[in-house]
Amino acid sequence: LYYVRVLDSTMLPALNEIARQQAKPTQTTQKNCQQLMDYASTYPDIFIRYHTSNMVLYVDSDAAYLVSPNAKSRTSGYFCLSEHPTKTPHPTLNGAILVDCKTLRHVVSSEAEIAGVIHNAQIAILIRHIIEILMHPQPPTPIKTDNSTANEFIHDNIHQRHSKSWDMRYYWLRENQTKNQFNFFWASEKDI
Repeated sequence: LYYVRVLDSTMLPALNEIARQQAKPTQTTQKNCQQLMDYASTYPDIFIRYHTSNMVLYVDSDAAYLVSPNAKSRTSGYFCLSEHPTKTPHPTLNGAILVDCKTLRHVVSSEAEIAGVIHNAQIAILIRHIIEILMHPQPPTPIKTDNSTANEFIHDNIHQRHSKSWDMRYYWLRENQTKNQFNFFWASEKDI
């Protein structure tokens, strides 16, 4: 777990699945554990590269719908420090200061992406406060999503006919967008 948290966050989803199966292990669980150990031994020289930057928090949010057993979804967030987004159009992203991977339950497809963005935005608030205490003022935190529907919802460009299925807490994102605490933007997978 230490190795995954500190160096190789690409192993987080596999470790997450193994942890979920730990109470009722099967032969598949054993094969998954062996595959994870084989991966770790095949790539032993993992490193993280950091570049000098203005210490501005940057968040990349993503979600995958129905990828876990029992119809569960997964969300992840990549948090790093980078250049000021208005001064540098395409800032170089540093190594992660945090990579978060979480399983979501009871969400519909478009909600999974919104749930992922809200989860990552709530974590970003805490990190922003820590960075500001360290005397690095923060502009509105850029949060990237690769889902255009989530982006349109946050920017209030779409209106739902039936909003009962949407959790009211998702409107918190719109509120914080208007308070200039975050700068939500959409970028396709090709732009990454």
